[in-house]
Amino acid sequence: MAKLLEVKNLKTYFYTDDGIAKAVDNVSYDLDKGETLGLVGESGCGKSVSALSIMRLIPDPPGKIVGGEILFKGEDIVKKTEREMQDMRGNDVAMIFQEPMTSLNPVFTCGFQIDEAVILHQKVSKEEAKKRSIEMLRLVGIPAPEQRYMEYPHQLSGGLRQRVMIAMALSCNPEILIADEPTTALDVTVQAQILELIRKLQDELGMGVIMITHDLGVIAEISKRVAVMYASKVVEYSVADEIFYNPKHPYTLGLLSSIPKLNKGAARLSTIEGNVPAATNYPVGCHFCTRCKYVDSKLYTKDSKCWNVEPVLEQIDGTGMMHTVACHYWKEIASKREKSGEKTPAAA
Repeated sequence: MAKLLEVKNLKTYFYTDDGIAKAVDNVSYDLDKGETLGLVGESGCGKSVSALSIMRLIPDPPGKIVGGEILFKGEDIVKKTEREMQDMRGNDVAMIFQEPMTSLNPVFTCGFQIDEAVILHQKVSKEEAKKRSIEMLRLVGIPAPEQRYMEYPHQLSGGLRQRVMIAMALSCNPEILIADEPTTALDVTVQAQILELIRKLQDELGMGVIMITHDLGVIAEISKRVAVMYASKVVEYSVADEIFYNPKHPYTLGLLSSIPKLNKGAARLSTIEGNVPAATNYPVGCHFCTRCKYVDSKLYTKDSKCWNVEPVLEQIDGTGMMHTVACHYWKEIASKREKSGEKTPAAA
């Protein structure tokens, strides 16, 4: 069966005064109908840029998709004209942006902004669009939707604004929903409500969802498969259970180790030392080599492949499922951890 979405060897670069920023470099993943794919990683790793590439919303200049394919139901989005993309955005592929207060126009009512999308794509009258918008506000759990329809974004709480964004994104029944950090800056109870809402609407509408977040708790809650990104690359890719209970890449291990544990009391949180390198100055070899704790051992010196050869995604045999990792020494790392009795972070 054909995939709903296939991203193949995507390259999105930004041409700046400081050089070429390779924000997304040779990234591949896919999405089935009704499935949730999680994109996880630190800020600056390329998650949002890959999503904006799917929507063809990369600002040009300075950004440009320089290579790869983005296949929606077999058709390459990269080759579509801007007019074709305008028809497609919101109608076939919709996106919930990271910050609803800056994504919603402050000078128009919430209802007007939802109406605009419905009229553009569904070719209906203003009266029908208003009815549809109020139905969507009710569907996403907003109380008194007729009243909220007439209100401006600043009159709503952060949770309600996020629900308005979801209503707008779903107003034309898209086949793919891209949710870019949909729970950022929301309190935990509202986060849970938003995630439950997305899951409920996904079941009802049968759409595929790409969930972008740095929160592994959100990924565990909602995603079927997970792509771990670091510094423009996918470094590990598998089903969620494999990522959490059988991680192989040192970066994935670091992310999982940094999750606070309820049974650890006031123990100091584990961290990944250093910072994500600048997109204009990535290391020649593995992009994670400047922060990987294993490069300091005898095996991983500056003469090793870590520093000089870029790793490619390699299939891990014996798992009985798709699980790929981009690390030259993942087998040695796994063996070393097993001999030392080191537990998988999720099981620790």
